[in-house]
Amino acid sequence: MGAQRLCRVRPARPHAARPFPGLVPQGAVTAGLRLEVTAAPAPADRRAIGGGLAAHNRAAHGPRLPRRQRWILARDPGGTLLGGARCRLAQGWLYLDWLWVAEARRRQGTGQALLAAAEALAREAGCRGVHLHTWSFQAPGFYRRHGYAEAGRLEDMPPGATRHWFAKRF
Repeated sequence: MGAQRLCRVRPARPHAARPFPGLVPQGAVTAGLRLEVTAAPAPADRRAIGGGLAAHNRAAHGPRLPRRQRWILARDPGGTLLGGARCRLAQGWLYLDWLWVAEARRRQGTGQALLAAAEALAREAGCRGVHLHTWSFQAPGFYRRHGYAEAGRLEDMPPGATRHWFAKRF
């Protein structure tokens, strides 16, 4: 379908739920449709949307696979934290959500050790691979050097930088 342009965008007030009758994709059939933008939907609305999406996903791919979160911490012999990684195991993949190394420990193998530990955790859990995102001002070259393939990118996110998505299938 391609990108759609939205018409008459009005700035939202913080935490205000209000109707936007003029905010519809150009060319859309909207008889009886009222769009509302809110920072805090009613709990029943959140449950209805989440439940509807979950039902659709279950119908398409079966029951939701269990999700687990694991942290990998790098410490010196005295116990000082030198770096760490937050990993989420779900849907047969490990998502490397965060990987951080203290400034003084960069380019000394700490990041490589954390990445190798995340990959070992993924293999041990029977995952198909690891996926992650990073920005151009962080470490895209690091992931490429370790066998990750770029799966996508978005320019100017944030402005002046690029967001990269990487994956490594085992």
